[in-house]
Amino acid sequence: MESCDRHPATHPFFHEVKMSRAQRIRGIILGSVLVPLRVILAALFFLVMWPLAPLRLVGLSKEQRSRPITGWRSWFFHPIIWLLSRAVFFSLGFLWVKVKGRRANLKEAPVLVVAPHSSFLDMLVLCPTHLPTVVSRSENVSLPVIGALLDFNQSVLVSRKDPESRKRAVSQLTERLTSNGYWPQMLMFPEGTTTNGQALIKFKPGAFLAGVPVQPVLLRYPNKLFLPVYNPSQEEKDDPNLYADNVQKLMAKALGVPATDYVMEGRIPVSKLGGLSLPVELESPPRETLSLLYKNGLKPSEVEAALERMIDRCQSGPQESMVSAEQLSSILGLNDTETAVTVCSLFSKDETVDLRQVCLSVATISGFFSFKSLFHTAFNLFDNGGEGSLNAQKLSDLMGALLGFPQRNIDQLYAEASSQGQITEGESVA
Repeated sequence: MESCDRHPATHPFFHEVKMSRAQRIRGIILGSVLVPLRVILAALFFLVMWPLAPLRLVGLSKEQRSRPITGWRSWFFHPIIWLLSRAVFFSLGFLWVKVKGRRANLKEAPVLVVAPHSSFLDMLVLCPTHLPTVVSRSENVSLPVIGALLDFNQSVLVSRKDPESRKRAVSQLTERLTSNGYWPQMLMFPEGTTTNGQALIKFKPGAFLAGVPVQPVLLRYPNKLFLPVYNPSQEEKDDPNLYADNVQKLMAKALGVPATDYVMEGRIPVSKLGGLSLPVELESPPRETLSLLYKNGLKPSEVEAALERMIDRCQSGPQESMVSAEQLSSILGLNDTETAVTVCSLFSKDETVDLRQVCLSVATISGFFSFKSLFHTAFNLFDNGGEGSLNAQKLSDLMGALLGFPQRNIDQLYAEASSQGQITEGESVA
């Protein structure tokens, strides 16, 4: 097995604040005085920007707005909004930003990739980079002030819930990054979410899809560091994910932090293992279920027996696998249904739950069964036709049940392991 230089022990989604008593007292005293003052000053500067930002686009048609803003609208309004933006961060306590390295020009690197991304205050990086174009959620357009600034900036907007919106955003990104200087420089946070800054999570490929050079920007309070421009190899141009991973490792090494495989899927942190998504939250549904069973007085031997009863019921067919809270309570040997209702809510939004998901995911973390025997049982439960093979959807359901988290992106994994459009138990274990 190939060794891995990742550091899974470092968790980027949980932050423990350690402060001495003196620091806490100082924070309370200064916070009670400075925080209200700083917030009021920042709000005043935002209120000044709010009516000014839209003036840059006044009188322009939709077609004109789809092109870069040039001429007097650019040289007049851009410095004003930049100064007001800097004033906002100055009022919030960022009196001076120390910058190391040289910022690449547009021709050298059409996109700046910034990491780590730990809070909304990271937008400070827009000031020393002179307000480059950004990518933002389309929902942010409706926010006061922020929406006006996104329009001013001609940002690329994307809705994570709409596949068509994501396709349009990718098209816009590619067009802008390959425009040979026609569009201004872009700035992106490739992690796609905020972390505690103790490790870099897996970079999303958006900034690397066009295969153009990028300039890594390290965000380390109280300064910014521009690394040399990263020119991708042909292999990286052909594979945006490889490109993203290599830039992530480069930036992590410069920061002195681990480069991890963690990503956010929805609102749940997961670790990527090949095409699989492994939940890394402290209280995942199967772990919380196991904890609930023990709290209800079940002994390990009783939990094991309950899991075997669930497996026996599932072997009767998919119809028998769907159970209500009352039925689940009976199978588990509980005295009341309250715990069963809680378990159902962990795995399903409906009033029924798929027993295969519950028993297989809990069995995986319980340690009661060997992996080989558990996988054999799981394979048979999802091969309800007795064909000896699974299609892509059934394999996705099986892996989701074992891992306790939906597996939506296993197409490549399935294609590599399967033969003739079906995957056998031997192929899946291999």
